[in-house]
Amino acid sequence: MRRSLFITGCAVLCVFTIYAQKESPATISGVSAKRLQRIDTVIQEYISKKWINGAVAVVYKNGAPVYFKAIGYDDLDTKTPLQKDAIFRLASMTKAIVSTGVMLLYEEGKFLPDDPVSMYIPEFKNVKVLDKFNEKDSTYTTIPAKRQVTIRDLLSHIAGIGYPQIGSKEQNAIYSKAGLHMGMTSEDTAFLATKMKILAGLPLFSQPGEKWSYGLNTDLLGYLIEIWSGMPLDQFLKKRIFDPLGMKDTYFYLPGSKYNRLAIQYTQDVTGDLKKATHYIELNGKLFTDFPVSKGNYFSGGGGLCGTAQDYTVFMQMILNKGIYKGVRILSPNTIRLMTVNQIGNIAIGYDDRFGLGFQVTTEKGSTRTPLNPGSLSWAGAFGTSFWIDPSENLTAALFLQILPNSHNEIHDKFKALVYQAIEK
Repeated sequence: MRRSLFITGCAVLCVFTIYAQKESPATISGVSAKRLQRIDTVIQEYISKKWINGAVAVVYKNGAPVYFKAIGYDDLDTKTPLQKDAIFRLASMTKAIVSTGVMLLYEEGKFLPDDPVSMYIPEFKNVKVLDKFNEKDSTYTTIPAKRQVTIRDLLSHIAGIGYPQIGSKEQNAIYSKAGLHMGMTSEDTAFLATKMKILAGLPLFSQPGEKWSYGLNTDLLGYLIEIWSGMPLDQFLKKRIFDPLGMKDTYFYLPGSKYNRLAIQYTQDVTGDLKKATHYIELNGKLFTDFPVSKGNYFSGGGGLCGTAQDYTVFMQMILNKGIYKGVRILSPNTIRLMTVNQIGNIAIGYDDRFGLGFQVTTEKGSTRTPLNPGSLSWAGAFGTSFWIDPSENLTAALFLQILPNSHNEIHDKFKALVYQAIEK
């Protein structure tokens, strides 16, 4: 009898094993593998129309990879295929990682979110706000700020700090005259401390706490990390985030052995055709594209990291898992809660969404214009990368391109729709 039950059990186990092998991870995780193939179709269409050279797309559902592909070319001239382990310039997707680094130090009692920045960088004590600007010579007048800039202001982008090169005409002119840049640079003489102290002497472009204003906030947070930790930003992130999570391909400046994996940066000519951006892109001044393969010293917390789709997925999974990944805890669940709730009140950003501490947060109203559920976290990078984290669906996803400017950037929104249409439960 026992032998009969044993044989029957083995047979059932074998049938289950064969069935499980036939099942794709997409089916197991509640996503239609067949419908996910529509992602391939759309990306291939964009490639065939010469709108993009290639893309890496990755989707995790319920902790499992349901889609991870590299489609198209890294080099259009030689038809060299794009690889899944290609290293991309993350640009502003750096911000979420550096904001996480800030909150690591919050958990160690290094600061409180409503501390004024001037507690740690005295140059920020008497900040001024732009009043009148003269376009002819970039001179300006200021008025006193109503209050000091806080750490929370920086994390949520309501400090009034602007951006060089991609900001308003006033921001572009004033920052350029002062020698500030977006942070992607191969200058080996540029350091965070020097540039951020220059920033302290320049005007804010709105009163602190009154307006959402995208800017050098996270570069300034990177310098604060260096002050609080006593370490250069690159070493801090490696020790406290990258190494513990196994993010082995994420850097500010790549080691020489990985130069060959850096994705080729493309741009568009005046007709919209793709061409290689060999050294820089003209964007209200030079935006360097070869910075990852230089020996720079400027660790831009706002945009300087490069990394793979897989590494960034690990980071997203840690956030989705409330601060833990494969048994390694980076942040506590309550700190993740602070980072992922609305921190800016009724101040709206695009699509009526709000901002947490390092992430855009989809609101109920904002979710009427996007597939993302309320409470989803997201952001993107100027060179062509985007990501989102949807706790309601236990989902993370990212699409990695390397094109700037890109007149067909709508592919990122289409990617969102293509992911959600494949979810079955």
